[in-house]
Amino acid sequence: MATAALHYAAAAASDRGRKRANNQDAFGFSIEHGIYVVCDGMGGAAGGEIASSIAVDEVLQVLTARDPSAPIPKVAEDAVCTANNAVYARSQRNANLSGMGTTLVALVVEQSTVWVFNVGDSRCYRLRNGKLEQLTLDHSLVEEQVRLGRMSKHEAQRSPLRNVITRAVGTQNCVTPDCFQFEAQPGDLFLLCSDGLTRELPDAEIQERLGGDDPLQERTDRLVEAANKAGGRDNITCIVVQARV
Repeated sequence: MATAALHYAAAAASDRGRKRANNQDAFGFSIEHGIYVVCDGMGGAAGGEIASSIAVDEVLQVLTARDPSAPIPKVAEDAVCTANNAVYARSQRNANLSGMGTTLVALVVEQSTVWVFNVGDSRCYRLRNGKLEQLTLDHSLVEEQVRLGRMSKHEAQRSPLRNVITRAVGTQNCVTPDCFQFEAQPGDLFLLCSDGLTRELPDAEIQERLGGDDPLQERTDRLVEAANKAGGRDNITCIVVQARV
C-alpha cells in the first residue's frame, strides 16, 4: 500500500528576551523548498546580528538553488561552507567585527525524508507521539565532556563554561556541520531553536508546551513567552515545523 505524501506547515517567533539590548538571533524558511534555518550570532558591536543574518541568507540561497539530484549532506556542507566564508570574509574586512560568528541549525525536508544539520549549540528536537527527542548534538565544551563521561548533565547545566562552543560559523576559515537523516511520520513536530530557549526551559517543559492541538503559531509563541517568564536572559528564537498528510 502506498504511503500518503507528507506536506509541512511551519510557524516561527523570535524575541530579544528580557536582558539583551538587541537580538543577535536570525531565522528564515521556505515551506515551498522545505528549508528552515535558525542562527544565534555572537560578537561585539553589531557582529552577532550581522553574522547570523549573513548565515541564514547564504544557507537559504544555496539550498534553494540546489540541484535536485545532489545529495543533501553534500549540499548542506556546501551551504555551511558558503555561509562560513561570507561571515569570515566580512569579519576580516572590518576590525569592529573581528571574531564574530554564529551557531546554525537547519532542517531540509523532501517528502518523508528529513535532514538536520548543525554547527554550535542551537538545537533541533522532534516531538513524536507526545515524546520529545533531541536530534542534534551540541558542539559545546560541557556537552562534549558529558558525552565523554567526564561531567554529569547536572554539572554541565551549572558550569561557568556552559556558554563555550567548540564549533561556529565564521570564526575560522573552515567549518564542518554534523548532518543527520530521519524519516518523518504524520504528526511529527520539529523544533529548531537557539539556546535562549533551552537554557531557560527543561526538555520536559518544552515537551509540554509544544504538545496539544493549538495552532502552530500559538505553540511557538507559548515557548518564547515561557522562556521569557523563566528569566529571558538571552535572545529566544523558535521555528516549529509539522509533518501532515
